[in-house]
Amino acid sequence: MITVSKKYIVDEQGRPQEVVIPWNQYRQIAEILGLDLDEEAIADLQQARRDREMKNRDAYVDLDEIR
Repeated sequence: MITVSKKYIVDEQGRPQEVVIPWNQYRQIAEILGLDLDEEAIADLQQARRDREMKNRDAYVDLDEIR
């Protein structure tokens, strides 16, 4: 779980308009959400999802083979 330090920027009526968070926390959130992925990585994940949904076991490496 991430604890986010934040500062609110409000308008003249005191309504929140923007939130400022520390850069390092932004980077953590972006990584968790996958916002840092390039097009190739996204395509790879989409293909992996299709392989999983189609139960294509040939597309995967057994965990014991990786170790």
